[in-house]
Amino acid sequence: MEIETTRFGRIQVDGKKQIEMPSGMLGFPDSRRFVMIRHREDSPFFWYQSVDDPNLAFVLASPFAFKPDYVLDTHKIPEAFSWDAGDENHLECYVVISIPKGSPDKMTANLIGPIVINPLRRQAYQMVLSNSPYSHQTPLLEEK
Repeated sequence: MEIETTRFGRIQVDGKKQIEMPSGMLGFPDSRRFVMIRHREDSPFFWYQSVDDPNLAFVLASPFAFKPDYVLDTHKIPEAFSWDAGDENHLECYVVISIPKGSPDKMTANLIGPIVINPLRRQAYQMVLSNSPYSHQTPLLEEK
């Protein structure tokens, strides 16, 4: 399928790789369909491009790429998003990365709002981890 984006122009994406978010992203409830676009082949970053809004795209990365001890309690996923037994073994986890304009060395990750994707069902849910030891602005690079 072909989608229009602000960042990439008109692009072709495999419609079978579209991800449904029944609740949308926090703050963007009307955008419920997304595709993931790898930033570069050797990059840990992805673009999470809305199919519904050409202007809406988030930078995502696996939290385990920079915080290997990150813990995600999948039992906190609401019942409406409960998947079949065995699906839990296939879940993927990503976090939203914020990159301040002109200061990529100050990029942060939102570790309390992970996006859990079930690639078998092409469905995702953004969790909110309350009472968490994590932050919504965890620096990705160590300060010098």
